[in-house]
Amino acid sequence: MRKIFFLLSAFVFTLIHVNAQQALWGGEQIISPEIHSDNSVSFRLMAPNANEVKISGDWMPAEGWMPGEEPMQKDSGGLWTYTTEALESDLFSYWFLVDGLRTTDPNNVYLIRDVATIFNVFIIGDGKGDLYKVNKVPHGSVTRRWYNSPTLDMQRRITVYTPPGYESSKEYYPVLYLLHGMGGDEEAWIALGRTSQILDNLIAQGKAKPMIVVMTNGNAAQEAAPGESSLGLYKPTMQLPNTMDGTFEESYKDVIAFVENNYRVKAEKTGRAIAGLSMGGFHSLHISRYYPDTFDYVGLFSAAIMPNENVTSKVYADFDKTLTAQMNNGYELYWIAIGKTDFLFDANVVYRKKLDEMGMEYTYVETEGGHTWTNWRVYLSDFLQLIF
Repeated sequence: MRKIFFLLSAFVFTLIHVNAQQALWGGEQIISPEIHSDNSVSFRLMAPNANEVKISGDWMPAEGWMPGEEPMQKDSGGLWTYTTEALESDLFSYWFLVDGLRTTDPNNVYLIRDVATIFNVFIIGDGKGDLYKVNKVPHGSVTRRWYNSPTLDMQRRITVYTPPGYESSKEYYPVLYLLHGMGGDEEAWIALGRTSQILDNLIAQGKAKPMIVVMTNGNAAQEAAPGESSLGLYKPTMQLPNTMDGTFEESYKDVIAFVENNYRVKAEKTGRAIAGLSMGGFHSLHISRYYPDTFDYVGLFSAAIMPNENVTSKVYADFDKTLTAQMNNGYELYWIAIGKTDFLFDANVVYRKKLDEMGMEYTYVETEGGHTWTNWRVYLSDFLQLIF
């Protein structure tokens, strides 16, 4: 009798356990994405009641601002499938459109937010994608810190990367101040840009100097990224006040003061770099010019260049005069990179012409592609190997 009771108990436990696992894992296991040996990738979605399912991914040719779309094929069981051609090594993002409704892949837990959009990601290695992976190398630390900004009269949040061994050493490190684009925040570079993975891997390979990277929130009206401030859980938007009106640039001295008072850093021009993408490139250009003897290294990635003519701020006054002062003070590297199809390409051509006429030296890198994280991760990887 005792044996029968034991067997019944085991059977009930097994049923409960299986049902719990089904609830936990969502039932039938579907592999998506599946990266094949030839670097083609298969995507699968169970949607038996759908009439049409498409996939869109950033490896597809762009249609305006967005990647193209491709139809997926449905089998008799309601499973939709799509397989790419062989893809190059990189980090890719994608999403599904089910009867016109955009959705993520329920079988891929790896998600990233860009402003108010969520998408899945995957990495193909054996190339530049290896830089974006977590590899078996010494790892740095990533922390979120709050600092006081007297200029903005608020507490604000930053993301800080410290290199492997920082906590146990007494060494003083150089600092890269890394700025995001329109609609981004202090989470953008660490999530979308894979900053910590890139730094860990380059430092381990001896291709980049150990450094601290400070990733600020360039939206002067925000305390922090959406969901991380006293405003609570609200929908992110790109339409924010005081974004490119000089307010953020003027307040940047508060960031530098906090970093130099709280971290072991080389608090001198030779130990400071500033770089950013798009709006962050705009901010980097103007911060480095407004504080002309502060940074020895400046990186403009797909930079928005000139301020709006309708904006009046002392930060943008005497543009040529302060740019000349920056040039005369000297610097080690002024680095400009942009894709051939970037909508800001022509503005960068005009700006480089100005620098040429002034006799201001710079390094120029022109790549394929447009205004994309695919390019910005490459620009960061290259820039890191040139500074300090």
